Amino acid sequence: MSASRRLWLVRHARPLVEPGLCYGSSDMPADAADTERAASELAAVLPAGATLLMSGLQRAQQLARALHALRPELAPPLSDPRLNEMDFGRFELSRWDAIDRAEFDAWTENFHSHRFGGRESVAELLARVAQALRDQLQDHSCAATPGSGSSDRVWFTHAGVIRAASLLHARPDARPLATEWPVQAPGFGGWHCLDWPRPH
Repeated sequence: MSASRRLWLVRHARPLVEPGLCYGSSDMPADAADTERAASELAAVLPAGATLLMSGLQRAQQLARALHALRPELAPPLSDPRLNEMDFGRFELSRWDAIDRAEFDAWTENFHSHRFGGRESVAELLARVAQALRDQLQDHSCAATPGSGSSDRVWFTHAGVIRAASLLHARPDARPLATEWPVQAPGFGGWHCLDWPRPH
């Protein structure tokens, strides 16, 4: 048996939102054609027996369900709101370039703990993603179903959650400065994989 289990971090397809808006936890649909494209590409490479989990936001759920329609032998995707994008509070659906520079400065100066928009901090985002990782990757219920061939987990989620999980993979106790926050994330409908150690 492998010493690790794989986590697929899948970003939703292109959202139907005006470019330049801060949309974080706002719930809007993704482009249907882009969702189908992404589902088809993922369906071609996802191993048998993978477990599907999705955020509570419709743009991620669209992709999860489109994938399941192409791979019906997999169990239906389960919703977990801990995989939702970061909540930017009063800045939700504002233009990024219309937010006062002083708001960004306050966040940069206290990046880990400041609630940009008044609702959620990076610390709180990291805490909920870390809890989801513990629950979904490090308990014995995550073992593969006999004969399934895989104990892979697939998260249909958002760029912020993917960055948080990537940081926690490298530094489980991270309290990042703004300069330490991961820059890279998959494009819309893309994904990357992380290997997580199995519990002893």
